[in-house]
Amino acid sequence: MSLGLEAAGFDIAASVEIDPIHSLVHHYNFPYGATICKDISQLSSQKILDEIESKGFSSNIDVLAGSPPCQGYSYMGRRAVEDPRNKLVFEFSRIVSEIRPKYFIFENVPGLSSGKHQKFLDELIENFEENNYSIVKPIKILDASLYGAPQKRKRLILIGYRNDVPKPSYPSTTHSDNQTLLPLTTVSSAISDLSKIPVFIGHDYGISADQLDYSGFRTSFDVQPKGEYFLCHKRSHNKIVWGHRGSKHTEKSIQRFANTIPGKLDKVSRFLKLSSSGVSNTLRAGTASNKGAFTAPRPIHYQVPRCISIREAARLHTFPDWFQFHRTIWHGFREIGNAVVPIFAKSLGTEIIKCLNIDLSQIEIRKLQLVDDSILSYNMRQASEFWQVPSDVIPKRKRVKV
Repeated sequence: MSLGLEAAGFDIAASVEIDPIHSLVHHYNFPYGATICKDISQLSSQKILDEIESKGFSSNIDVLAGSPPCQGYSYMGRRAVEDPRNKLVFEFSRIVSEIRPKYFIFENVPGLSSGKHQKFLDELIENFEENNYSIVKPIKILDASLYGAPQKRKRLILIGYRNDVPKPSYPSTTHSDNQTLLPLTTVSSAISDLSKIPVFIGHDYGISADQLDYSGFRTSFDVQPKGEYFLCHKRSHNKIVWGHRGSKHTEKSIQRFANTIPGKLDKVSRFLKLSSSGVSNTLRAGTASNKGAFTAPRPIHYQVPRCISIREAARLHTFPDWFQFHRTIWHGFREIGNAVVPIFAKSLGTEIIKCLNIDLSQIEIRKLQLVDDSILSYNMRQASEFWQVPSDVIPKRKRVKV
């Protein structure tokens, strides 16, 4: 969400994230804003505003975006109404009502709008309206593939606006599987150049950007902000692309992956084999450490008999190659699977930019200070020490009986 909003023309003045490792990754990518590593239910709005002002930004906020944890609502989970994570949606509304941004974007899973969970959505909207905010209606569930992403990913989106500012709109779809709009972006158009380079097993040696093809759709993935990301600030880097890391598979798995038809599931792992001419299935994050620490099923590459790498997953999620993730496979895939698709987030931000009457030709693009990339390899203890928070803020792994 942060990347997409920056691409639309916003500065990321502050973010809040409870996980120390994921906070480090956000801090690395957005060093000019305040990254606050804290449970939002224990955080005051004044503390957020103080952090924003300490970074040189005004406390007059244009847009506040939030994606409260969604497992309690997800079709993939148990959909437990009593799940304590469900209460975090109301922490989002609290922050909105106290900070009073002109606009807000609330993103969540489609399951929030159905069954017993509908009452949470209705109560949330009522809460906003009681605080002099309006919601763009009808509320929509949008698919990122219809906005240019090579991945089918549906999300419920609420767009809210303060009653004294112009009403925004949902972004119009740009892509379709019929001939009325642009064709859907295919998997191969996003990752075919990486297919020629073997994944790194165990250690990430990096790939020289000169080995990659940044033409066509992949222009937006260039190591310099281009295409969809031409308004982004410039990050310091050495033209090395990180994250083309993969898992070591057994010979039996490799043979099964090779024999699986693109677009079908491997019969044993139940992993989907991607189709080069199709879109990816939804990339998921897997379970947290206290739920058994299971890695989400990663798709099988359409051409090479292996699961996709972190960087290939990032491409399917529309992250450019200059955007960094944690160096481990476990954390890297969780960060991608939990993320909003950036070019989809950009389309949401662009609608608000229109309402703010901002001239994008006057947007300042800065060269950001270099951040030590060793923090991208920190373990939980190191990350917790960096933020000076308890190391058990994220529950430790529980053994699961099977």
